[in-house]
Amino acid sequence: MDLHQPGPQGATAFVLSGGASLGAIQAGMLEALYERGIVPDLICGSSVGAVNGAFIASRPPTVQTAQALGDVWRGLRRAEVFPTNPMTGLLGLVGRRDSLVPGSGLERTLRRHLQFERLQDAPIPLHVTATDVLTGDAVRLSRGDALDAVLASAAIPGVLPSVRWRGRDLVDGGVADNTPLSHAIALGAGTVYVLPTGSACALAQPPRGAVGMILQATAVLIRRRMLDDIEGHAGGARLIVLPPPCPLHVLPLDFGRADELIDAGRSGAQAFLDADGTFGPEHPLHPHDHVAA
Repeated sequence: MDLHQPGPQGATAFVLSGGASLGAIQAGMLEALYERGIVPDLICGSSVGAVNGAFIASRPPTVQTAQALGDVWRGLRRAEVFPTNPMTGLLGLVGRRDSLVPGSGLERTLRRHLQFERLQDAPIPLHVTATDVLTGDAVRLSRGDALDAVLASAAIPGVLPSVRWRGRDLVDGGVADNTPLSHAIALGAGTVYVLPTGSACALAQPPRGAVGMILQATAVLIRRRMLDDIEGHAGGARLIVLPPPCPLHVLPLDFGRADELIDAGRSGAQAFLDADGTFGPEHPLHPHDHVAA
């Protein structure tokens, strides 16, 4: 199979899934894709995939852009994204706010790197997915304020504040559609490259702390949904699903291991693409055990 040939409808989409700090993996995957001249006509992202998607949507589809995104991840610390604020946490616990962490940290990070004000102004068309907190519907955002759209897509429920968008309260797109394949296909993509972040599959012990447990449990749940989506949409477009690192020992709240994640994402994608996009007998996206030697 020639991965460089366009799909039947011509357009190539990159679909970037959520995964909190594991989003660093996508920087390495993007480098492998750009090295091979594989570039997107449109980008669909959810949660941290929307954050990464917004970065690359305004920049040339080059190895240098992927490396610049990697540098952002290397310099990022958890306190920047999830700044602790005792008053915010207390108000959240007593029901006076809808989050334990203020959204100011993520907003500052996005303001430093967003290069367009409205989604429709992105040089590479960008579509981000959020979730309507009342109906549970996945909401595709393609026009309007780019900062608010990405904040909404990345608003982990109960952790980061929801975003008011045109009369709706929106939270993390990962709740309803963490890997928005259906959106890419509906937008006319004939070839879809899926950039998953995976989930920690070889932990020595359960996560410590409430936020860590929330993120890891969510990652496990959405992996199952992604597998169902891939199977369900296999006939709608040609899907190339890049392999997440496996075994993966890093939790979605660990922002101190970006180098490791980027390298693993890059090397895994390089080997996969050079092997014409085929897996061995065990697909790394399926639930599995790692038996200690």
